[in-house]
Amino acid sequence: MDFILEYYFDFNLMGDEFDGVLEGFFVTLKLSVFGGVAALIWGLILAVLRQLPGAPLMPVRAVVIGYIDVFRGIPMLLVLFLLSGFLSAAASEGVIPEFIGQPDWFGETDAFWWGVMALTITYGAYMAEVYRAGIEAVPPGQMEAARSLGMSHGKAMRYVIVPQAVRKVIPPLLNDFIALMKDTSLVSVLGVVEVVRAGQDVQSEFFNGSALVLGALFFLAVTIPLARLVDRLIAGQQARFQRGQPSAA
Repeated sequence: MDFILEYYFDFNLMGDEFDGVLEGFFVTLKLSVFGGVAALIWGLILAVLRQLPGAPLMPVRAVVIGYIDVFRGIPMLLVLFLLSGFLSAAASEGVIPEFIGQPDWFGETDAFWWGVMALTITYGAYMAEVYRAGIEAVPPGQMEAARSLGMSHGKAMRYVIVPQAVRKVIPPLLNDFIALMKDTSLVSVLGVVEVVRAGQDVQSEFFNGSALVLGALFFLAVTIPLARLVDRLIAGQQARFQRGQPSAA
């Protein structure tokens, strides 16, 4: 028991390595924010494209459905390796511009941005399905009413359907963001020193897991409040739904 406490809860080591682990957690937060925002936007684009009407646009819908199926079925770690390897090689061979293949935007490394791209590609597929569920939950009469007022399909989606759909799916989107935040640890395989990599480096040096426990506490400090926020939003939606139900005779 003493060994377990010393191995996982060495507070002296936590204090000594606090700054390094915290710096890694800031990298985790940056990955989460950039990747999360990009995934939200990309997922919404995919969901809207999937709802395009008419037989002529069936190829577009088929491509979007295929994309979603593929990237929901491939581990993000594999996406990281495939994407980073291709972009690096393509930029080196002059196939694509270097600022795209080996980006250093805002002073971050290319590996950081490869991680953001992989998070966007992977979680955009998951979020697209969440948006789709929200869009399909909007009563069909809303679209019919918008079209009867002279709106095109695009305007009806933009001003009527999508705003209602987004409000309905905020809780599951937050759940996906929590999952995305945890998956930022995978970016460490590209050499990015995020919170897990920072804790692992300390573990390798001192043969002690306390820095990893410290990193876990940083994660919990963010994910637990987000989880409680999701619970409150779901409870609020259920309460509004119940208020809207007709009373029993």
